[in-house]
Amino acid sequence: MPKRVDHRERRALIADALMRVAAEQGLEAVSLRHVAAAADVSAGMVQHYFRTRDEMMTFALAVVSERNEARVGRAVGALGATPAPRALLRAMLAALLPLDEERRADGRVALAFLAYTAVRPAVAAALHDGTAALLAFVAGQIAAGSPLVADGRVDPERAAVGLLAVMEGLGVYVLGGHYPPETALAALDAQLDLLFGPEPVAGAVSRPERPAPAR
Repeated sequence: MPKRVDHRERRALIADALMRVAAEQGLEAVSLRHVAAAADVSAGMVQHYFRTRDEMMTFALAVVSERNEARVGRAVGALGATPAPRALLRAMLAALLPLDEERRADGRVALAFLAYTAVRPAVAAALHDGTAALLAFVAGQIAAGSPLVADGRVDPERAAVGLLAVMEGLGVYVLGGHYPPETALAALDAQLDLLFGPEPVAGAVSRPERPAPAR
């Protein structure tokens, strides 16, 4: 009986090889031949699954997105069943920052691929739905938890655009070695404070206000 082939597993194997080549040698080194060598398969097999370089790039970005979703899921899951919007966004955005070696490796590759898509609108189009969904989710959390939304001082969608831009920018600076992880997290917290107010300190007891002295 012929051996059964897991096509998704093979595509993922090739995408992982692509990301290793990009991370170690730069995006310009990504080619069918180099990726095949890194995956220890034939160039013909790579072409069987990915007819063009653009298809390889799109799939590799999807793999990075899946890894990020798994990280976010674990971080948010650790908060319990009903986390407050601020805590949820903090956990999610912190999980997306390149604060450890695994996330830095994925971040370097994702950054290179995004630069690649900047001059290839057809490839970039594959990312639009994911970006729109993330923006809508963040805007929904801001609308649900920010006291500045109720009185009209903050537009949730614009605030979401700004918050995601801060996270992406911090990620670029961390990848470049300009900021250490703790600086990036402090800046993220400061941005969240502007929208939600300071995060409550666990175990803190609010003190009752003293009555005004009698006159």
